[in-house]
Amino acid sequence: MTNKLPEIKRTERGWAGHFICGHKCRFHLNTLLEYKDTRIIVSTVGMMITDDEPEQIGCDRYYETMVFEAENRQSGFIEINVEKEIDFSSQWAIEEPYKDNEANEMHENVIQEIINKIKEL
Repeated sequence: MTNKLPEIKRTERGWAGHFICGHKCRFHLNTLLEYKDTRIIVSTVGMMITDDEPEQIGCDRYYETMVFEAENRQSGFIEINVEKEIDFSSQWAIEEPYKDNEANEMHENVIQEIINKIKEL
């Protein structure tokens, strides 16, 4: 008899997961990872546009990825708990505009790192 571990459920969501000006960002990925009672959100935002020009979203960066624990909200959505940021070692920022492909890769690398951490739980 084999002991099959539960799968990590991955849900791609269509809105910016973090960043107060996320509504101005043309690039956003928001991935919910669920494993047993663990819920984690990996969020990447970037390419904020102001007056038709790219604007940095933080010091020396046009894209950034952050990871947070998630919680159930009264709205029924599972959302970021901004008080519970999770550290990771993968690249988290891109210093140039118009780098969507690189931002996709950065986001995916962080997801893989977090999945590996979840599997160690």
